[in-house]
Amino acid sequence: MTKAFSVLLFIPFLAVTVLAFAAVIRRLLGVRVGPGRTLLAGVLATLVTSPILAALAPPDPGSVTALEGTLLVLAAASIAALLAMTALVVLEVLLPAGSLPGPVETWRGLRRRVERTRRYSTIVRIALRHGLGRFLRGPARPGPTSAAARRKLARSLREALDEGGVTFVKVGQLLSTRRDLLPAEFVEELTALQDRAAPVPWAEIAPALAGLGAGLAEVDEQPLAAASVAQVHAARLADGTPVVVKVRRPGVAAVVERDLDILLRLAGVLEARTSWGRSLGVRRLALGFADALREELDFTVERDNLQTMAAALATSPGRGVEVPFAYAELSSERVLVMRRLPGTPLGAAGTVLDGLDDERRHRIAAGLLDSLLDQVLVHGIFHADLHPGNLLVAADGSLGMLDLGSVGRLDAVTRAAVGRLLAAVGRGDAVGASDALLDLADRNEDVDERDLQRALGMLLVRYAAPGSSAGVAAVSALLRTFTAYGLGVPAPVAAVFRAFATLEGTLGLLRPGFDLIAQARESGSRRILGTFAPRAVEEELVALLPMLRGLPRRLDRLGDAAENGRLRLNVRLFSDDQDRRVVTGLVHQALLTVIGAAAGVMATLLLGSGDGPRVTASVGLFPVLGYGLLVVSVVLVLRVLAIILRRD
Repeated sequence: MTKAFSVLLFIPFLAVTVLAFAAVIRRLLGVRVGPGRTLLAGVLATLVTSPILAALAPPDPGSVTALEGTLLVLAAASIAALLAMTALVVLEVLLPAGSLPGPVETWRGLRRRVERTRRYSTIVRIALRHGLGRFLRGPARPGPTSAAARRKLARSLREALDEGGVTFVKVGQLLSTRRDLLPAEFVEELTALQDRAAPVPWAEIAPALAGLGAGLAEVDEQPLAAASVAQVHAARLADGTPVVVKVRRPGVAAVVERDLDILLRLAGVLEARTSWGRSLGVRRLALGFADALREELDFTVERDNLQTMAAALATSPGRGVEVPFAYAELSSERVLVMRRLPGTPLGAAGTVLDGLDDERRHRIAAGLLDSLLDQVLVHGIFHADLHPGNLLVAADGSLGMLDLGSVGRLDAVTRAAVGRLLAAVGRGDAVGASDALLDLADRNEDVDERDLQRALGMLLVRYAAPGSSAGVAAVSALLRTFTAYGLGVPAPVAAVFRAFATLEGTLGLLRPGFDLIAQARESGSRRILGTFAPRAVEEELVALLPMLRGLPRRLDRLGDAAENGRLRLNVRLFSDDQDRRVVTGLVHQALLTVIGAAAGVMATLLLGSGDGPRVTASVGLFPVLGYGLLVVSVVLVLRVLAIILRRD
C-alpha cells in the first residue's frame, strides 16, 4: 500500500518537474516553440538531471550540507536545462518546426500519394495506348516532318487528352489557342476538344435534376452538346418557355482536384529547376489555370457572370451581342438553367452567314470586336474564350455568347493601362507602349527601358503599320517580348491577350479577311475622341476638383516647413524584400561563423583541461562537452563554407 501511494505521489511530482523544465526552457530560448517539442525537452532535462547530480556529488554524500545540496541540485538542473535547450536547437536546425506533419496529416498525405500514383499510372497507360509512349522516355526526339505525320500525331494527342479527363481537355483547349507554339495541324485537331466530348449516359445525369421539382416540365434525354465539364440538354419550363439545362458531369470535381494537384506539382518542379519556368512564372500560371477551372465547376459563378455580363451589354445594345438569361431559382452549384437563345453555333453557321451580305457581316464582326473592347476597357469583365463554339448566330445576324463559367476580370488601374497600350499601338508610339507595358507587367529592376522601347518600335513597324493583318502573330510577338525582357505577365493581362488572339479566328469566320488591327485602331480613335466630349471632360474635371482644391494648402505646408527648418525626408532602408533577404543571409553567415569559431575555442579549452567531474567511472564531463562543441564547430564552419562555395 505504501509503495503504491509513493508511486501515486511520484507521478504528479514528475509531471510538475517536466512542465517546470519545459516552461523554463521555453522562456530562456525566447522564441516560440511548439508544445510537443517543449515537453520533449522537459522530459530530456528531467531524465539527465539525476546522472548529472550523481556526477557532481562528492564521494561522501553524507558530508554535504543542506546549502551545498541545494546548490548541487540547482547546478545539475541548470546543466540539464542547457543540454535540453541545446538538443532543442539542434532539433530545430535538423527538423524545423512544421516540417513534419502530424499523424492525421500523415495519413491523409499517404492516401493522396497513393491516389496520385494511381493517376500517374493511368496517364502513362493512356499515353502508351495512343502511341505517345516514345515521348515519355529517353532523349529528346525530333517531331514529325510531314503534314500527314503531324496530323496523325495531333489526332493521337487529342484522343489521349480527351481520355485523360476534364483537366487535360482544358489544357488541350488552352494549347489550341497558342498558334505561335503549335503547328496548324495540332491547333486544328485540338480545337475539336472545345465542343466535342463523349456524352454521359442519361441515367447518371437524371439524379442531378431531381431536385428541380416542378420547375422543369420536360427535359430532352439526348444532349445538345457535351463538353469536358458539363453537357447541355434542351428543356421547357412549366409555362412552356424553352430553356437549356447545363449539368456538371458526375464525379468531375474530385478528378479535377487530383489532376490539378499533379499539375501544380509539375509546375513547381519546372519553376524550381528551369530558368524558362522561372521567367514565365509557371507556378503562378498553373495557379491561375487551377482557379479558373474551379470556377468553371461551380455553376453559381457562371450564373453570377451571366447576370453581370447582361448588365454590361445592356449599356451598349447597338453591338448586337447578348447572353442567356439565367434562372437563379432553378440553378445550383451542379445545375444551371438558362433561357435558350435562337441561333446556330458559329462553327456550323455557314448557311446563315451566306444569307447575309458582306457589309452586314462586316458590321457583325466589328460589333463583336467593339463589344469585347467595351468589356475589357469599360466594364472590367470580359469573355476570355470567344471561340466559334461559344457563339450563336441568329438569322438576323445577332450574336449570343455562351459559356461564361470562366471570365476575365480587370481592375480600374489595369483597364487604364490596357487602354493606354492600345492607344499607343494605334499611334505607333513605342515610348507610350513601353510605359503601358511596364505598368501591366510584373517587372524587375534590371529592365533596359530604352532597349524595350526599341524592340516595341520594331514590333509596331512590323505589325501595326497600315495594311498589316497579322493579329495573332502580333500578340505572340508581344508575349515573347514580355518573356525576353524578364517581364512577368499577370494572369488577368494574359487572359486579355488570349481573348484577342482567340477572337481573330472567330472574326475570320464571321467575315473572311476581317482586319482586327485596323478595326481596333479605328475603334480606339473613336474612344479617344469620346474622352474629349463635353460630358467626359466635365466628369474628369469633377473628379480632379477635390485634388485641385487641396493642392495650394499642401504647397503652403511644404513651404512653411522648409522655411522654418521642419522639412524632413524619411528614407526606409531595406524596404525591399530582396534587400532584406540578402542582408539577413549575410548576418546569418556571420553569426554562424562567430558561433562556430567560439565553439571551436571552447572545445579546445575543455579538451585541454583534464577530465573534470566524472560522468561515469571512465568518462569525464569536460571531454564529453569538448568533443560535442568540436562537432558543433565543424558542422557550423562546414555549413558556412558550403554557402560561400555554392554556385547560385
